[in-house]
Amino acid sequence: MTLPLQHKTAIITGASQGLGAHMAHRFVAAGANVMLCARDSKALQSLADELRAIAAPEQKIAFHACDITHEASPRELVAATVKQLGGLHVLVNNAGIWGPKGEVEENDWSEWVYTVQINLLASVMMCREVLPAMKQQGYGKIIQLSGGGATKPMPRTSAYAATKAAIVRFAETLAEEVRGSGITVNSIAPGAMNTRMLDEMLAAGPEKLGEAHYANLLKQQQSGGDSPEDAADLAVFLASAAGDSITAKLISAKWDNWRDFPAHSDELNKSDVYTLRRIAGRERDMNWGDK
Repeated sequence: MTLPLQHKTAIITGASQGLGAHMAHRFVAAGANVMLCARDSKALQSLADELRAIAAPEQKIAFHACDITHEASPRELVAATVKQLGGLHVLVNNAGIWGPKGEVEENDWSEWVYTVQINLLASVMMCREVLPAMKQQGYGKIIQLSGGGATKPMPRTSAYAATKAAIVRFAETLAEEVRGSGITVNSIAPGAMNTRMLDEMLAAGPEKLGEAHYANLLKQQQSGGDSPEDAADLAVFLASAAGDSITAKLISAKWDNWRDFPAHSDELNKSDVYTLRRIAGRERDMNWGDK
């Protein structure tokens, strides 16, 4: 049986824990060679050992510990992937942080800037580094991790929300730049999962997050949250041949019927649905024009 990612090689950033680790397991189960990236070398080593235990003999699992906000790190990561794993077909830009909590004028400015560096700029740098190889081979999959911050205001986590929206618009823009080259670029909204990022938010408390937001997060914790497996399955889908016709979209792992997308690819590619767009309305329709 041919696995959906057999003979494909993927980089997964932020892979040492949470959703990144779940995606790494799913990618290996789907047949991929995987380069794991995060800052914690011990956690990466442990995950790599887990993955090698379930991988087929011919599969390659490697890891590269680095801080991808450093300008040289994405270049070194891509070079290490090609050298150790023999190629590069998929980039999953999963690394990200919440950043500072609280009202924007009270945030530590250096923390706000660092959130932009890791959530947005490092993601763009990774894309810049993988594009030459993907263009040369006429094939590539870039998957960005977005979230609720892209589609709604998130008071008291302004850096997070701003960067997540920027990630999606960058992905849409890059998708148009490379359209027709064999490279697809999409964003995933993974859902509200119970990971260490949730623990970090709850630790900030209602005084930083606001009573309503804090109460919602407590409810999420108690309910178990959304399954990271859904987001991991969506990432595998987009990385596989099944997702070849899907590009420039923001897709919810929880709410969108993404498994049906290939059957409607022509319609999707002509539509603004599943993108960041303003809903256009005419003044006369809204009764806001002159009487």
